[in-house]
Amino acid sequence: MPDSAAAQGRAPFSPNDEDGLVFAFDFDAEGALSSGDAPAEWSWRSYSLTDARARRAIETDPRLPDAARATLLAGQASCHIDFEDGWLHGELPDLRHEHYSAGREVGRLRFAVCETALVSGRRQPLRSVEAARTAVERGKRFRSPYELVEAVVSQTLSHLDAEIRKLAEALDTIEDRIVTDSWHGEREALTATRRDAVLLHRQVATVTTLFRDLNHAHEADLPSPAAAMAARLAARATALHHDCEQIQARARLLQDELLAKLTAQSNRLLYLLSVLTAVLMPMTIISGLFGMNVEGIPLASGSAGFWLVTAIAVAVAGAVFMGVRRLGGPG
Repeated sequence: MPDSAAAQGRAPFSPNDEDGLVFAFDFDAEGALSSGDAPAEWSWRSYSLTDARARRAIETDPRLPDAARATLLAGQASCHIDFEDGWLHGELPDLRHEHYSAGREVGRLRFAVCETALVSGRRQPLRSVEAARTAVERGKRFRSPYELVEAVVSQTLSHLDAEIRKLAEALDTIEDRIVTDSWHGEREALTATRRDAVLLHRQVATVTTLFRDLNHAHEADLPSPAAAMAARLAARATALHHDCEQIQARARLLQDELLAKLTAQSNRLLYLLSVLTAVLMPMTIISGLFGMNVEGIPLASGSAGFWLVTAIAVAVAGAVFMGVRRLGGPG
């Protein structure tokens, strides 16, 4: 590792940085980090949007057009991509860095890019931005800002793809247990998996729609590197969107199958309860009649009265049971 950040082409960061930068890189014509002496062809500046110094630096940056500046400083999250005044700017979903969040929490990446600069901002550390930053620091070359934006969004799609694969593996396990009738306790796991699939589908659908609409709306305006980037990302996001829909369809089918098994089990229990009720009802009525404490009860004076009444009750119960059996059980 070099002793100084400047030797890597990165602006040194400190808590007293008046621009509020998280990091900054300058690149030469070959896409490598430029040394301190070589002129920079383009740059990447990343800001923390919760820092007042960063917001002030963005407000006073003379390169940014008003629309791009408004995107970076917007108060509310709103995923979109637009192209105005030679700048491609927007807000995209990304997964928060796993070291700073629990589970699959979603963050937002805001960016503005032209042929000579990339300005990005986020409120929380994001996985894709940190992955791209690490790649740059390890010497990976990016020949244009658009190539770097594509790398960041591709990282986002790769993370979403990994999450989709995890869901597919979870569904495989649940399906195996359902098929082998070892499904008890899988209802909660399936519900959680389907909820995660819905959240992932929303993110993938957002990215797919944004880049597809960008191609349609600005097909004639976009610079060729931006148009090629948008086409590639739209194609990859569309493929992931299809995979996500398959995961959701599988989850719904498994949930329907599990519900059918639960319904069948409930029907069997209700059938058993109905049989017991039908069998015991005549015995209860007979025992209630002969148990009344009034005069004139038949067989009350004979020594065989109890056994005769018992035999009558059992015979009636047996006849009812045979009648229920003839009607058949649940399918």
